[in-house]
Amino acid sequence: MKIALFSDTHASHGRIKIPDADILIFAGDMTHCRTARDVSDFNRFLGRLPHTYKIVVGGNHDHRLARDTEKAKALFSEALYLLDDFVVISGITIYGAPWQPLFNDRACDAFALPRGKALKEKWDMIPPGVDILVTHTPPAGILDQDGPVSHGCSDLTAAVAALKPRYHIFGHIHSHHGMVKIGPTSYINCNVQGKNGALRPAVLLDYNSGELLENSSS
Repeated sequence: MKIALFSDTHASHGRIKIPDADILIFAGDMTHCRTARDVSDFNRFLGRLPHTYKIVVGGNHDHRLARDTEKAKALFSEALYLLDDFVVISGITIYGAPWQPLFNDRACDAFALPRGKALKEKWDMIPPGVDILVTHTPPAGILDQDGPVSHGCSDLTAAVAALKPRYHIFGHIHSHHGMVKIGPTSYINCNVQGKNGALRPAVLLDYNSGELLENSSS
C-alpha cells in the first residue's frame, strides 16, 4: 500500500510533484481559502489526480472550511474531507483533525484553539485503533521547531503516545520535513514549502514497510 502525503501548498498545488499511490492524504493549508472559489479550485485539482482515495484535512489558513463546518464536507466532490472523523480504507483506519494551538499575531488562525482544555478535548475525540492520524499541527517536540520556538501541541504529543497509531501525519511548520520514529509511531511532517521559495514534492510512504520511497530535502 503506497500513500502520497503533502500539506501547506498555499495556492501552489498545481506546481507540486505528486507521485502515484493508492491513497492521497493532504494535511492542511491548501490555499488562503477565504472563498468557496478557493476550495473549488483545490477540489478540481484533486479531481485531475489519479489516486483512488483522496483525503483532506483543514489547516490554519483554510478559513472557508472553518467558517461553516457543517457545509465544508460538501465542498469536496473529489475527496473525503475529515473533520474529527475517520475512514477505513483496505483495513487501514485514518482519522483527521485540523486543530492547532493559536499560532501568533501574524498567522491565519482557522481551526486554532487555546492550549490546554480546548485542544485536549479535540484530541480526546480520537478513538482507539487508529492506524494513521492526520493533523495539521505537529505534536510538541517533534518536527515542530521554527527558529528557537517549538509550536507543536503537548496534549497532542500525549494523545499520540497513548493511542500509538502507526503513523502521525502533519505539516504546519515549514522549517522541518521528513520522518522520525519514536516508539511504535512514525511521525511525518509532509509540508511542501522548502527554502527560498522552493517547493518539495509530496512524500511517498510505503505503508507496510514504513519507508519513505520519495522524499525531498528542503
